Amino acid sequence: MEVISMVVNDEFGVMQRIMGEFTRRKINVDTIVVGKCEMPGKSRVVLTVSDRKQAEWAVDSLQRLHDIIQVELVDESRQEAYALVGNTFGKARLIGSMEEVEKMLQATNPDRFIRAVSAI
Repeated sequence: MEVISMVVNDEFGVMQRIMGEFTRRKINVDTIVVGKCEMPGKSRVVLTVSDRKQAEWAVDSLQRLHDIIQVELVDESRQEAYALVGNTFGKARLIGSMEEVEKMLQATNPDRFIRAVSAI
């Protein structure tokens, strides 16, 4: 799995132009996640493809689109972070007493989650 991360203009038709690049190169997209990002008027697009060479071709093509602010092929060491964050649905918050929060963290794998969030 290869992860491509982009910051794009949050405008009508941007996703169509992005997917047009994949269609033109006959690259199958396995997953797509799109959402607002930290910059006003921009969105973050994270998608995965199976083949490294195809991912590199896609990044080269996407860099030429004027709606793409930033595009990168995510390093393997950071892919786990994208997978973990991608598996959360919406925003999550731990609210409660310190004991309740600690109990929740012990029930999950906090080291893995902290490493994932730090990598992004």
